[in-house]
Amino acid sequence: MLCQPDHLITFIAVADAGNISKAARQLHLSQPAVSTQMRTLQEWFGAPLYHRQGQGIVLTDAGRSLLAQARRVRVSLDDTQALRDAYHGLAAGELRLGASTTPASYLLPRLVAQFRQTYPAISLYLSDGNTAEIVERLPLLDLAFIEGEITATLPSDTAVTPWHRDEVLAIVPADHPLAAQAGASLRAIASYPWVAREPGSGLRRLVARTFEQAGHTPVATLELAGVEAVKHAVRAGLGVGFVSSLAMQHEAAGLVGLRIGAGLVRTFSILLPHGDSPSRATSHFLALMSPHTQAVGRASHLRANSTQ
Repeated sequence: MLCQPDHLITFIAVADAGNISKAARQLHLSQPAVSTQMRTLQEWFGAPLYHRQGQGIVLTDAGRSLLAQARRVRVSLDDTQALRDAYHGLAAGELRLGASTTPASYLLPRLVAQFRQTYPAISLYLSDGNTAEIVERLPLLDLAFIEGEITATLPSDTAVTPWHRDEVLAIVPADHPLAAQAGASLRAIASYPWVAREPGSGLRRLVARTFEQAGHTPVATLELAGVEAVKHAVRAGLGVGFVSSLAMQHEAAGLVGLRIGAGLVRTFSILLPHGDSPSRATSHFLALMSPHTQAVGRASHLRANSTQ
C-alpha cells in the first residue's frame, strides 16, 4: 500500500477543521469518502492518527508528527503545480541548441533572437561545432542543426527534418585565374591546391565525395577549422576554398565565389532527439521555423541527399 498525496491533503483539512464532516464540506467530498481516506491513511501509517472527541477529532502524537510532514508535502505539491504551470506558459525552462558552423553563423541568430524576444523567460543555449561534433553532442541537446549527410549512427528515436537548401561555392582571390568566370568545372578547380575544412566537417565530406565521384582529387594543402579561417587563407593566396553561399552574401572585395559545375547543392537538417516527446520550448522553437521546414521523418528511415 502506498501513501497517496490526496490522502495527506485530506488529512490536513481534517486536522485544521477538527471535524470530518466540516472538512468534507470544505473539500467538496462526501463524509464517507473522507472517512475512508482517513482509515486508509491510518492503516498505511500503522498507528492511530486521531481520536474522536464529541463531534470532532483530536490528533495523537503520531498524527501531529504526520501533520507537520503532510504540510511540507503540500508545499512541495503546490511548487510542483506552479512549475508545471510555468512550463505550460513557457514562463520557465531552458532550450539547448547545437549547430554546425554554417547554420550557427548565418541562419540561427535571427531565429534565436526572435525566440528570446517572444519567450524571454526561457534560458537558451547555442553551441556550435562541425557536423561530427554536433552529432556526438546530440544526447545533451534539445535540437540540432547539421549541414552534413544523415548517417546511420543516429539514435533510432531521432526525428529528422529537411530544413534549408544551400549551394556550396568555390572561392578564390579576386586576382585568381578563375575569378573572371561565373563558374568553373570540377577539373579546373581540382588543378589548384585546396584549403580544406577540418576532419568531421560535413562540407569537407561533401566536396571530397563530389570530386571523387567525378574522378578528380583536389590536393588539400591546408586544413583549417571554421569558415572564416578558410576565407582568410584563400585571400592570402594559399589555395581554393569551399564555403556556403551564405558565407559570401556580405563578402567585401577580395574574394570571388564560383559555381561548381552545374551547382553543388546540399540540404541542412534539423535533428530532434526523442522525437516523440519534445519539450514545449522545443515545440515552440520548431513552430518559428515551420514555414521553412518539410515533413519530419525517422532517422532510421530517412537519408538526406546532400548533393541533390
